[in-house]
Parts: sequence; structure tokens; C-alpha cells
Amino acid sequence: MKRERMEEFEDCPVIAAIKDEEGLKRCQHSDIQIVFVLYGDICSIGDIVARLKAAGKTVIVHLDLIAGLSSREIAVTYIKSVTHADGIISTKPNVIREAKEEGLFAIMRFFVIDSIAFDSIRRQTDSVHPDMIEVLPGVMPKIIKRICKESRVPVIAGGLIADKEDIMAALDAGAVSISTTRQDVWFM
Repeated sequence: MKRERMEEFEDCPVIAAIKDEEGLKRCQHSDIQIVFVLYGDICSIGDIVARLKAAGKTVIVHLDLIAGLSSREIAVTYIKSVTHADGIISTKPNVIREAKEEGLFAIMRFFVIDSIAFDSIRRQTDSVHPDMIEVLPGVMPKIIKRICKESRVPVIAGGLIADKEDIMAALDAGAVSISTTRQDVWFM
């Protein structure tokens, strides 16, 4: 299953990250295969995931951003059993660990704001073993290249990606895919 999911990411260089109903509607009818859900609450997340799954999408829920769910292990069980999402994104090691135990695809998100981030990425990926990592902001090709070189985990570049040049720079630096909320970038 993990290998299939990895191939899916390799075949999908642009991931739609949706933050509202407009983004949901637009990506439902697109050719984009993988969707990161960055909004919703405990009452609406099941419907959001169901609509995307009905459109044939692979759905990864950013657990930390779902209102009413805490970043605790039980929230992973909720996402799996109630929404049937394919995976989760989180910045929390305990959540990533639980997702792996539950059989969900697990993406750990890192914000690279200084050189300490390199040690944090290495330490946490060695400890928690996420399936992939997402690095933000994704418009730092030199930094993405260094992380890809040092990491044993495939990298997604996300955040601030605004055009084809940003996409190509991230992919050329070694990222497997990019994620973006910018709808015009989804269709490049």
C-alpha cells in the first residue's frame, strides 16, 4: 500500500491544498488526484472527505487544522474510522506515530525558519518514521535540496508556491511533489 501511495505522489507533481468550499468544488472537478484538506471542523470533515472520495481523489487531512479535534492520538482514530481519509498531515510526532499504527499514510509537516530546523527534521523523522515530510515554505530550492539530500524520507514542498518557476525549482531540488492552495497553480 505504501509503495502504491508513493507512486501516486510521484505521478502527481501538483497537490491541491484546499482551504475552503470554493477550493473543494474546484478540485472535485479537476484532474488533480491528491488533495490536502486544510479546513473544516469535527462536524464537516466527514462530508468534505466523502465528497472528495466520491470524485475519486486521494484525501489527506491536515489534522492540526480541523476545528474541534485535538492533536492527540484519538483524533487519528476518528479520521480513519469516521471519514475514511487516506492519510493525515501533522506537525505532532505522537499523531504521526498513531497514524502509522492505524495504517494511515502519514505526512509530517515542518516549518523551516532557521538552521535548527535541519536537526529537528532529522531527529523527528528518525524517531517517528513518517511516510513523507512536507517542508514549508516551498520556495527555497537550496534548502529543499539540502533536506532531500539529508532525508531518508521523500519531501513535498509547500507554501508560497505561486507559479511554474516555483514548481520546477522545488522539483529540480528533489521534492517529489508540491502542495499549494493557489488554484491557478493547480492547472499549470
